[in-house]
Amino acid sequence: MLNLDFSIFTWSLVQDFIVKGFVFSVTLTAIATAGGVFFGTLLALMRLSGLKWLDLPAAFYVNVMRSVPLVMVILWFFLLVPLIIGQPIGAEYSAIITFIAFEAAYFSEIMRAGIQSIPRGQIFAGQALGMSYKQNMTLVILPQAFRNMLPVLLTQTIILFQDTSLVYAIGAYDLLKGFETAGKNLGRPIEMYLLAAVVYFIISFSLSTVVKRLHRKIAIIR
Repeated sequence: MLNLDFSIFTWSLVQDFIVKGFVFSVTLTAIATAGGVFFGTLLALMRLSGLKWLDLPAAFYVNVMRSVPLVMVILWFFLLVPLIIGQPIGAEYSAIITFIAFEAAYFSEIMRAGIQSIPRGQIFAGQALGMSYKQNMTLVILPQAFRNMLPVLLTQTIILFQDTSLVYAIGAYDLLKGFETAGKNLGRPIEMYLLAAVVYFIISFSLSTVVKRLHRKIAIIR
């Protein structure tokens, strides 16, 4: 039997090792979500524009990104880009740029589905009022699409938070790295990995519960 000792998990340990990693994981999640939604929306509009010179590059980018594992994209960017530009970027900045670029492809498909879920009559009504394509999308279509796809967007954000643990591959100090470092310093890696799993589960399960309640609320409004 394993001789586990969870008494080592104290507040001082949390302050010394865990808080720094937790802050980075949350910050990376927030920045990647904001950037992913922004660029994902642009990609979705490009794919729905009906113009091949916009649709084809956007479709190629989305399909390529969705076909490659995130950890490989992280490693490629971290290792290859410094060789191209001639200077290191740093693990944190590499993680931020990579996550935004990668998540944009997934948020693009979510936004495209949300935009296509809006009845065509809404688009025709905006055109009848003399709105341009930009005005129609900004004032009529996108607000409704965001409301419809909000539960899915938040679910993808939870998945994104879980994926932040992959930045260990380039040495960034995230939440999992904090637990790993604590385990090495205290000589209790098994306990720390188990506690890390519990923390990730509590955070993800709590956020999933909030998303489910929000989804039911939106469904009632409809």
